[in-house]
Order: sequence, then C-alpha cells, then structure tokens
Amino acid sequence: MGGLGPGAGLGTHFGPTEANPNAPTGTMSGIAGWRWIFIILGMITIVCGLVSLFFIVDFPENASKKSFGMTFLNEKEVASFVARIEEDRLDVVAEDFNLRAYLKNAADLKLWEFASLFGLTTTTNYAVAYFLPIILRNSMGFSIAQVQCLTAPPCPIVILNATVSILGLCILGFAKGTAVQYFSIFLIASTGNSNTPGVVTWQSNNVRGQWKRAFGSAAVVAFGGLGGILGGTVFQTEDAPSYRPGIYACLIANFLVVAISLILMATLHRANKRADSGDKVIQGLASFRYAV
Repeated sequence: MGGLGPGAGLGTHFGPTEANPNAPTGTMSGIAGWRWIFIILGMITIVCGLVSLFFIVDFPENASKKSFGMTFLNEKEVASFVARIEEDRLDVVAEDFNLRAYLKNAADLKLWEFASLFGLTTTTNYAVAYFLPIILRNSMGFSIAQVQCLTAPPCPIVILNATVSILGLCILGFAKGTAVQYFSIFLIASTGNSNTPGVVTWQSNNVRGQWKRAFGSAAVVAFGGLGGILGGTVFQTEDAPSYRPGIYACLIANFLVVAISLILMATLHRANKRADSGDKVIQGLASFRYAV
C-alpha cells in the first residue's frame, strides 16, 4: 500500500517528461511519434500485468497453497498470521454475501468520512500533477524544455501532511520569487502523495468484516475519482499568472482534510473509551478497537 501512492506519483509526474516537445515528431509505420509513446508504455503495462499473475498472493489462510509451483508462506507462518487476524478482528473467513447487509454499510458515517479524506487529498494531488507544467510556464517563466525537466522531481500522519500541503499552497500562491515558489511544489506533492496510502490504510484498519471493508474501499476509490475530476478543473487558463482560485480550492480541500481527520480521531477515541469501560461493543466484537 505504501508503494501504491509513490508509484502513481512517479507515473503522473514523469508523464510530461516522456512527452518532451523535443522528442521525434515524425511517423513510423504510419503512426505518429507521440502515439508510439502510449503504445510502448501500454505494452509494458500489459506485460507487467501478465507477469504479476504469477506473484499475486492469496488470502492469508490460503497463502501456503502452491501457485504456479511457488508458495508465499509456509504452514507455520500461515497459522501465525491467521491467529493474529482472528485475535484482532475475528474475520479471517468471509461471511456469505448478502446485498441488504452489504448496503447497510452505507449508514456508517465513518466510511464516508474516510472516503471524503481520500477524495479531498486526490483533489490537490491531481490539480498539482495536471497543472504544474502550466504554472511553471506561465507563472514562473520557465521555457517549455525546462518545464519538462522541472516537473519530474517533486514527485499516517494525515493531519501533518495536510498542514504542510497548506503551507506549500500558501507559499505558491502568495510568496514572491521563483525559487521559493518552486520549493512549495515539493511540499505540496510530497505530502499529498504520502496521504494517499495513509488514508487508505487508516480506513482499512478501522473496518471489521470483509464485505464492509469492500464497501469502504469502493467508496474510497469512487471519491478518489471525484477528487480527480475536481482537481482537473480548479486551475483555469484565465486565472494566470497567480491562479488564485485554484490555490484557494486546494487550500479548502486540505483544511477539510484536517477538520475531518480531527473529527474522526475524536469519534474513534471516544468509541474506544466506551468499549474499554464496557458500555459499547465495536462492530460486533468486544475486543476490537479502532486505530486512532
């Protein structure tokens, strides 16, 4: 999970470099050069996907079974992992799927709060990833070739990351000086991409039951897509060179991340205290506690 966010960030931030304007613009076999970039990268993705079939690990209780002649865990390791999961959540074996029970998970406000955290985080991530070349070009005065090179480098402490991102956005929007503004890009990009796996992991650790976890994951992914849509529209050409509306939108998103995180922390902490005193059973298991 920790590699997912940085991996996506690398792909997003190095994308403009792959589309360098100085790259060959001719055709080969009747296909334009820029199209070959997508064809080659697409083929690499397909090959990696096919190869990964041999390395996908099953659920812990089945991880000792041979897959293509290989095993991920031995029997002793499987027993240890299963015992730890049972002690923590008592949900190693998935219960039968029931649509009504599955949809009842929508009534859990915490799942939507986690999904909102992810969506608000991706709003800033996508906004910076998509519009960083434009900001470097129009606001900081770099040439097109320099923009392609400078876009690549800026590639679960959620509140800290959001706060640092807010600081970076303020520097980008209001500070003077190209070097200082470019430094702010590192703050925004690094903290945003750190929050992505952090939010997903925090959500997963606070959900018991495989179908509830599936619902929560679906909500997180859906809100992440909504964040991508919002992030792709906040910076407008007519707002150059300051792009203040886009800066304000990202600031609001990060302030909301901090606020929702504080609300979630207080809610989960209060639930744990009630469970410790015997006044509450969390998600149907007396020993289960939320990770705050």
